[in-house]
Amino acid sequence: MPRLPLLASAVLAALAAPLAHADAAKDLDRVTVSASTSRVPNSEAALANTITVIDQEQLRQQLAVTQDVSQVLANLIPSFSPSRQKLTNGGETLRGRKPLYLVDGVPQSTPLREGGRDGHTIDPAMIERIEVIHGANALQGLGASGGIINIITKRAPRQDGERFQELSLGASTALPNRSDSVGYRGSYLFGVRSGAVDFVGGVSYASEGLYYDGNGDAIAVNDIQGDLMDARSYNLFAKTGWDIDADKRLQLTANRYQLRGNNDYITVNGDIRTGKLATSAPGSREGRGAQNRSTSLTLDYSDKSLAGGYFNAQLFWVDFKGLYGATDWEDFWRDGRDRHWWDQSQNVSEKLGAKFGWSRDNLFGLRLRATLGLDWNRDKTYQELVVAKLKWVPETQYESWSPFVQAEWWVADKLMLTAGVRHERGKLRVDDFTTIPANAGGSRFVRGGSPKTRETLPNFGAVFEASDALKFYASYSEGYTVADIGRVLRGITAPNQRVDHLVDLSPVVSDNREVGVDFDNGRWLAHLAAYGSDSDLGSRLAFDRNTQSYNVVRERTEIRGIEGNVAFQFSDAGRVGLGYARAKGRYDSDGDDRVDSDLPGINISPDRLTAFWDHTWNDRVSTRLQGSRAFDRDFDSKGVRVASTDGVATVDLQARVQLPVGQLNLGVENLFDEQYVTYYSQSTPRNDTYVAGRGRVFNVNWSYRF
Repeated sequence: MPRLPLLASAVLAALAAPLAHADAAKDLDRVTVSASTSRVPNSEAALANTITVIDQEQLRQQLAVTQDVSQVLANLIPSFSPSRQKLTNGGETLRGRKPLYLVDGVPQSTPLREGGRDGHTIDPAMIERIEVIHGANALQGLGASGGIINIITKRAPRQDGERFQELSLGASTALPNRSDSVGYRGSYLFGVRSGAVDFVGGVSYASEGLYYDGNGDAIAVNDIQGDLMDARSYNLFAKTGWDIDADKRLQLTANRYQLRGNNDYITVNGDIRTGKLATSAPGSREGRGAQNRSTSLTLDYSDKSLAGGYFNAQLFWVDFKGLYGATDWEDFWRDGRDRHWWDQSQNVSEKLGAKFGWSRDNLFGLRLRATLGLDWNRDKTYQELVVAKLKWVPETQYESWSPFVQAEWWVADKLMLTAGVRHERGKLRVDDFTTIPANAGGSRFVRGGSPKTRETLPNFGAVFEASDALKFYASYSEGYTVADIGRVLRGITAPNQRVDHLVDLSPVVSDNREVGVDFDNGRWLAHLAAYGSDSDLGSRLAFDRNTQSYNVVRERTEIRGIEGNVAFQFSDAGRVGLGYARAKGRYDSDGDDRVDSDLPGINISPDRLTAFWDHTWNDRVSTRLQGSRAFDRDFDSKGVRVASTDGVATVDLQARVQLPVGQLNLGVENLFDEQYVTYYSQSTPRNDTYVAGRGRVFNVNWSYRF
């Protein structure tokens, strides 16, 4: 790389990189998030936590550079792990723990058999904005040990008689161009409001080519876990609403998303010992390409004046299938007849759920708002082998009932207190089953069972407005999830086992203690937060070299971190900013209830710096320059260094040009074509996933709204 671009890259990434988070995060207690995120209508501070809202303009800027939602989050939130740039999001964390993905408040995760696919269940063309609550909380129930990422879908016009159509066409290619790196996409959206009825719907299609690194080599496809490259996807989306009267509204949303790998390339393994990276070569793996398929229906009802308060209810159904690439099971049947049995596993999950909430202001003549709610969820999940037609993980059903109460009280003009509690009662049901013959020792009969769990999870906080520009806050909240039950059930090798004795449903309860300060005077915006997160019975992913897979280990974990950002509006046309996140995670490796070793990279992200410069040059042209810097990290176990990762700096450039007809968005990802190994690849000891990140990529998109 020439010296000048290298110097520019280093300066921008080291000095400018932190800005992206400042661009996205507004002052805490005045950020209004939807009831589907906060569980409180028109909430200004459902919890005194750090909140990031990625609005439509910021989303449009990021989608000019990348179509990967994980990459969008990483670009704008330094405490979010660097994207793996793959279909799987295993190892992508928020504040060192796994976040809960939602779409309009509907959970996308499959916690009973964690498949790492919940970040890719809807096309970006259907997204209006993304709301993120940082840190563990139980507002949405199971899964938010690292925070909540709620994807809000497109909305219909707000005014009677309004309508719109939006056409978007785009393409991308590696630079320098290679024919097999070309991707293209298109979407069409239609929205209308007529009287009391409104509608918005759309369709999208995308085809991604092969990815290349900064050295011009093809990046290895993840042909088992799944990949975003060498893949095609489509999305059908529709949302219709009926304003029954001035206070009551009924809304139905349907979504169908599918992404499937083309299976045109195979992985050529790398070698971590020599630094050789894994690459792709033309060819096809046995079976079909890895796939995500998600179908959902959501019914929402709200009444702004029920018993003097605001009532909202949501019913949802989600059907999800995640197909993984084929694996050679060798002598699968243990009969010596077929030494190379190729099979594919598929996670199948069906969710039914209901959420109810009622909120009322000015209780007892005070500036007090209380919200009462009840959630019900039933999750049925199994993992099958599609060729053998056997269930690798038996059908497991988890059903829970969760009442909760949340309150916000302005005890004075400048001081607000928040508090709440959620009680979770869950039951797992597993019928008798037989393990697959490929397990060590062959098939084993396992007696079913119905283990139960219950947990009470509190939260409380305070916000103090020292002035119109300066605010302080502090909070404590708890979130929880369950360990990956499917990994336990599918790996049974000993005879005479019972589910009640095998499965520990003790939840992974993660607390989040946080203090922060916000400043916003119209030109300067600053945010600083310090947090701690502990779990007495954690859920660390540990790599088993014998099975070449990750297992869940229940250990005490402690995480400490800071997040900060600052942005400056230096003119009506320009804005710059910096953001920074640092975290340290430790776990108890020897069971003495004292943390003594660093969490590995698959569990915690590197310290990161981000930056941006937005500028509007005239009525037709605006640009955004942004950078990201991940720092080196060493990992030790009881004082002995056991692993390390190298840092990397990348820069992106985006431009918007207003045309006589429509708008042109141009983007260059990794502007200086930096060659680097992804953070996940450095953090894992697998030769087949030891890959580089994407090199320079050019994106062009034309959109027209009429």
